[in-house]
Amino acid sequence: MSVIVAEFITLDGIVSDPDGSGGTATGGWAFRHGPETAAGDKFRFGRVLDNGVMLMGRATWQLFSRIWPGRDDPFSARMNAAPKLVASRTLADTSAWANSKVIDGDLIEAVEREDRDVIVVGSLSVVRTLMTEDLIDEYRLLTFPTILGTGDRLFPDGRSPAYLECLATEQAGAAVLTRYGRPAHTSPK
Repeated sequence: MSVIVAEFITLDGIVSDPDGSGGTATGGWAFRHGPETAAGDKFRFGRVLDNGVMLMGRATWQLFSRIWPGRDDPFSARMNAAPKLVASRTLADTSAWANSKVIDGDLIEAVEREDRDVIVVGSLSVVRTLMTEDLIDEYRLLTFPTILGTGDRLFPDGRSPAYLECLATEQAGAAVLTRYGRPAHTSPK
């Protein structure tokens, strides 16, 4: 089992409001390069999506549950079919998006119990919780040629150092997909 974090990110490390749904002054930055930059399986999930489980925070799940169920292209069908776990203390009804359920109990315990690969999309609070416990095995970052200067950063100041290796890099429209993982000689806690 691996924990994979997938994020839209700017050159200066900002991950907040890539689609503009948050209503921030700089929101929507990922889609200023056209929808094709973010459409389809840009994170190269492939079989990981088919055999794994998605993990999201409440806000990301609510946003996605309004977008994905109405789509029927092949990638959307895979997203809709994937099992989805939601980290939330307030969300009660997950019927808006098939195969979704709220985590019963502690987030860290739920991830540690999971046998399947876990894909975390967006969901900065979930990512930071997993960072604190050193549970992230891979980062898949779709980096856009944008500098915002303000917003939530993926890697906040004061975090413990992490030494990763580059697993792959490829251009994805106007963005670049880079995959970083733990060095082969180290293992998670």
